[in-house]
Amino acid sequence: MRIIKIEKKKRLYLLELDNQDSLYITEDTIVRFMLSKDKEISEEELREIRSFAQFSYGKNLALYFLSFKQRTKKEVADYLRKYAIDEQNIPLILKKLEEERWLDDRNYVETYIRQNGLNGDKGPAALRPKLQTKGISKVLIDQGLEEVDFSDLAQKVASKLLRKYEGKLPVRALQDKLLQGLVGKGFSYDLAKGVVGALELVSDEEKESDLIVKELEKQYRKYSRKYDGYELKQRLMQALARKGYDFDQIRSALRDFL
Repeated sequence: MRIIKIEKKKRLYLLELDNQDSLYITEDTIVRFMLSKDKEISEEELREIRSFAQFSYGKNLALYFLSFKQRTKKEVADYLRKYAIDEQNIPLILKKLEEERWLDDRNYVETYIRQNGLNGDKGPAALRPKLQTKGISKVLIDQGLEEVDFSDLAQKVASKLLRKYEGKLPVRALQDKLLQGLVGKGFSYDLAKGVVGALELVSDEEKESDLIVKELEKQYRKYSRKYDGYELKQRLMQALARKGYDFDQIRSALRDFL
């Protein structure tokens, strides 16, 4: 067979043969097989050219995908499948990209965790499923998370939550809110408890007195429509207890209010 045309078509080249066969190839394919017009090639060489052209095209697609930001092997593989790259070529492309250090799932985990520490607010339990959806192995994820001390980030998140809720809740409820907030962000219960305990929150009796009166007025408007007497008092006590007020505060507030 003889090559009768090699014509550039955007990012690929159209190669035509004298037997009316044709295929799209990459520039790397031309260089690798030293292809040129009028060159004679065999059936075996044509099969090799087709195979390498597919591999080369897939690799170029992957590099384009990687040019925007760091990706995992799974993300690149899914991208190649979207462009109908032969399934047999995908592992070869991924291996080549790893060898050339374009792909590195371990580094991806380290970068992801580091960026979360700088700009995020998630603990290990929240980061783990996010990394798993990227197709990264459990071993790499666990290793990456175990190498990081999340104490400073937990303290930063606790301080942010404190600014949000301080002055709006009694101390006990505030502690519970901070603890729940940290655990909800993926920090371990022990770390969250230690961080909240280190804040040394102090009760402001005057402030809490104002807060419980406001809360009592709110709950009274809610329950007085349906209840009165003893039942109303019990409903109010339960509602205030759920808000974090202790029973001495509640009894005192109810005595002055009812």
